[in-house]
Amino acid sequence: MEETSLKITGANKSFFNKITNTISKMLIPTKVSINGMLITVKRNSMIKAFEHYTSEEEDKEIYEKRYDEAYEAYLESLDKYVMDSIYKKVKNNTATDFEKNALSKYYGVISLKENEYVEYKYRKQKFLIELDNENVKNTNKEKVIEKYNKFYIQKMDWLFKGILKNYSIKLADTSTRYDSTKEWIYLKIFSTLKEYIENILSLKIEQDKKLENRRLEEIEKEYEVYEAFEVGKLDQRDNIEKNMLLLGISRKLFTHSLPLTVAEQCYMKLLKDARCLVQDTKIASRREKAFNMLMSLMEDYDIKLLSTKVYWDSMQQREEFKKFWNEYNEICKLKEVDFIEYVKQKEILFIKDDMKKIAKEKYDYSKLIKYYKRKLVDYGAMREIQGFVSCGQYKKNKKNRQSSGGRSISA
Repeated sequence: MEETSLKITGANKSFFNKITNTISKMLIPTKVSINGMLITVKRNSMIKAFEHYTSEEEDKEIYEKRYDEAYEAYLESLDKYVMDSIYKKVKNNTATDFEKNALSKYYGVISLKENEYVEYKYRKQKFLIELDNENVKNTNKEKVIEKYNKFYIQKMDWLFKGILKNYSIKLADTSTRYDSTKEWIYLKIFSTLKEYIENILSLKIEQDKKLENRRLEEIEKEYEVYEAFEVGKLDQRDNIEKNMLLLGISRKLFTHSLPLTVAEQCYMKLLKDARCLVQDTKIASRREKAFNMLMSLMEDYDIKLLSTKVYWDSMQQREEFKKFWNEYNEICKLKEVDFIEYVKQKEILFIKDDMKKIAKEKYDYSKLIKYYKRKLVDYGAMREIQGFVSCGQYKKNKKNRQSSGGRSISA
């Protein structure tokens, strides 16, 4: 009887589980449609409040409060949709690949809550709005899409600035020097800039064109150069150059969210990566390309950042840069007269300046220094003398000095 009873109980459990699962699957479409209707209502209310807030000049505080309340209710409806609909569809194995991916991203954002609350706060809003943006685009209703886009661009712009500002605060306790112990923050900054420029900047440029606004005209040219890097497989040199463009554009878009001191640290990280690439590359042609990229990065760093710097760590650094800047401007005068000589003199200036900088670094750049010296000899800016001087013992090899064998490079 005991065995029979157990079997019957087990069978009943299995039976009721099947019924429950079947009913759950039947109810999922209903919950999706109810949540969908709720989201549409909350979205329309929020957009209306947003339009009043951005257009009305009087009673700004009242409209702002209404917009904030409508926005909060809108986010709550989206959060409920994820938990009530997407989660249950994934659990019951009826979800699409898009929904499975969305839930995976959602849990990725939630995991930040415990240790990175500020980033979690911005990332969750960003995720929910991006999720609904896909739903809005799928409606194919032009007026709805156009109205929502105005809100979407402004809010995403604000969220990205908040995320970048949070990363900047994490780097604020260090000086303007690159801190290798915070490598993950630099990677997140570049990743966030990449996401913004690819997904939001293009929408802002398109919106400016519709409004016949030329505010982003200069940035648009840089964006077109950046877009060229999206074609084909990128190697390490391409990625460094791509991140260089990201930083250049960010200096115009995120002046406050990504202040100069943080941008300078990001440039330091790229310079270190570029120097290592030049000194570690064995194939001559690839090494030359890496060297040219390093020269472009140095110029970008000096022109777009150091030339705008107001506060320096020391007066000596400031005076050294002023001297460098005067020499650079003198060389630039050659550009129209003799372009080849202009390129040559500019490279000599950057090489000599970088040799001074890396001499103060802890990282071993001995191979790069040797490469730099060979470049300077080829340009006639450094002479090659006969004889060999060992670095450790400082003894001249007289036999080699008389023969054509040993050679050393001297400034």
